[in-house]
Amino acid sequence: MPIRLTERRPEVSPDRLLSECVPPPRFSDVRFGTYRPDPSEPSQSEALAVLRERGAVLAEPRRERSLWSRLRGSRPEPTGKPGLYLDGGFGVGKTHLLASLWHESTGPKMYCTFVELTNLVGALGMRPAVEALSAYRLICIDEFELDDPGDTVLISRLLGQLVEAGVQLAATSNTLPDKLGEGRFQAIDFLREIQGLAAHFDARRIDGPDYRHRGLPVAPEPLTDERVEQVTAELPGASCDHFVDLYRHLAELHPSKYGALLDGVEAVGITDIRELTDENVALRLVVLADRLYDRDIPLLAGGVPLDRMFSPDMLKGGYRKKYLRAVSRLIALAREGAGQPN
Repeated sequence: MPIRLTERRPEVSPDRLLSECVPPPRFSDVRFGTYRPDPSEPSQSEALAVLRERGAVLAEPRRERSLWSRLRGSRPEPTGKPGLYLDGGFGVGKTHLLASLWHESTGPKMYCTFVELTNLVGALGMRPAVEALSAYRLICIDEFELDDPGDTVLISRLLGQLVEAGVQLAATSNTLPDKLGEGRFQAIDFLREIQGLAAHFDARRIDGPDYRHRGLPVAPEPLTDERVEQVTAELPGASCDHFVDLYRHLAELHPSKYGALLDGVEAVGITDIRELTDENVALRLVVLADRLYDRDIPLLAGGVPLDRMFSPDMLKGGYRKKYLRAVSRLIALAREGAGQPN
């Protein structure tokens, strides 16, 4: 019998949340040398050069803040703004570069998604979070995004205190830092916080098509529900859940637990995928899609094609980029599940 994700209710301690703040398995072996810039997109080579330069400084031992260390000529921390911000579309290698910077740097260092960072602060509390994270030399934040005013104020306060503590930052996003929050809430009301966040970063644009879909069909043909159930019943460590049951179950779990929900799962089957119209349901599935992609878990999908999972209205709204990222990642996982090359 396949695993039922809907029967799992994992508990995740703050210590586990901190210990898991490393690049996901999909990016555990990437390095600057494995990044292949598109020759027709010069911004990719330019971003690689900037990240390599920052990585060369962070690869050196951290400079002690003392007169003796300055007299001794220790290599300084990176000059200029404390943060690098990689802005660009889906599948242009931003996460590859971010993880490569983390691998290149000496510790202590931390790697997380924006959602994982906000979840961590929620689990620890602001003051303990600042105390814990101030010890890091570098914090890499993937998929930086502001979804609501609460996140805006929280992250503005957190990063401001970390920068004051001397922490270096690096982030990826699909939105320029001074445009965060647009179309999602009244960003103009939080302009000071957004501008304060933007001031911490040197933004670098990376252009290009999504490498996962270059020359490939938009989405693989869905499997029949019967086929999904049959294959997952035969695969060791596979799960199988009905789409509606799964998203209802996700509503009962904090998003910080979605990763633990997948512990020991080797493949995920979902039957009867339907077009979504509820924003709350859709955003939870975006987080689940990210955790699946982080862990490189193949997907066996029945129902509507994955590129039709989010309604046309959703793909025109404020969360459009999040939904498109999720579709991109789910299609890549579904092609793995179907045994097709990506």
